[in-house]
Amino acid sequence: MTTPEFCVFTEPQQGASYDTQLAFAQQAERSGFDGFFRSDHYLKMGDFFTGEPGPTDAWTTLAGLARETRTLRLGTLVSSVTYRAPGILAIQVAQVDQMSGGRAELGLGTGWFEAEHAAYGIPFPRKRFDLLEEQLEIVQGLWGTPEHATYSFDGAHYQLTDSPALPKPAQDAPPVIVGGAGLKRTPAIAARFATEFNIPFQPEDVVFDRWARARAACEEIGRDPETLKTTVALTTLAGETDADVARRAAATGVDLDDFRRDHTFCGSAAEIVDRAGHLIENGAGRLYFQMIDMTDLDHVAFVGEEVLPQLR
Repeated sequence: MTTPEFCVFTEPQQGASYDTQLAFAQQAERSGFDGFFRSDHYLKMGDFFTGEPGPTDAWTTLAGLARETRTLRLGTLVSSVTYRAPGILAIQVAQVDQMSGGRAELGLGTGWFEAEHAAYGIPFPRKRFDLLEEQLEIVQGLWGTPEHATYSFDGAHYQLTDSPALPKPAQDAPPVIVGGAGLKRTPAIAARFATEFNIPFQPEDVVFDRWARARAACEEIGRDPETLKTTVALTTLAGETDADVARRAAATGVDLDDFRRDHTFCGSAAEIVDRAGHLIENGAGRLYFQMIDMTDLDHVAFVGEEVLPQLR
């Protein structure tokens, strides 16, 4: 069994400047987390948060963090295929990988939030799974093209002609994350293209079922299922006391009783260790602790310093 990894997962579109994200990431690094991952959105969600001072671009942010952190894996969970042409995306991720000394990871998905596309003039086609497959093939094709060779692609949605396939990432290929709870196509895409298959915000029976479907999809194409990391992301409210947890719930506008009943990490260090340990025992190679209030650095420190040592 491989050693599990532990990452923070943030939602900066709810209202976080670059400086806020930097302080959060550096605290996560000091407190023993393995990675900092952020959503890739341009519009806040819900009415509790104002979204101010406004959205930050995910890959611009990660480029900054690449120079101001030392050990954290850095990536998106997940970027949308609607935001960037695949050739440009490959350049951005490769550059962040170079800037970080080989710590970048690309989470890529179909996108779902139509309102943010309307708000910023981004086209939102009805059908996007074909875009995802082509983008995954192109990005990995560009990274994997031998030095001094060119890369071409003629697809239904994208065409590349004699690309120099530069720059190259520092890693041979940055890990690629595909996620979602779809029954058929998502596990199949993960088996074909992904380093990691992530199931966010779902009950355990759904998580374990989708992991099994992805492993079966690997076997169908002759891939060793053990080469596909299976992971989970859950929203987190943790604290030393019930009052700490309640205060953090109030700061993020959630009903604590509902939150406890949902598919979350919630409560004391012991409660979270119990839930997380069960996920690890059933195949989780990485856990993402989604923390919404990015100004609460004590929250990051508590999970990193009180929970993670018990799980390692």
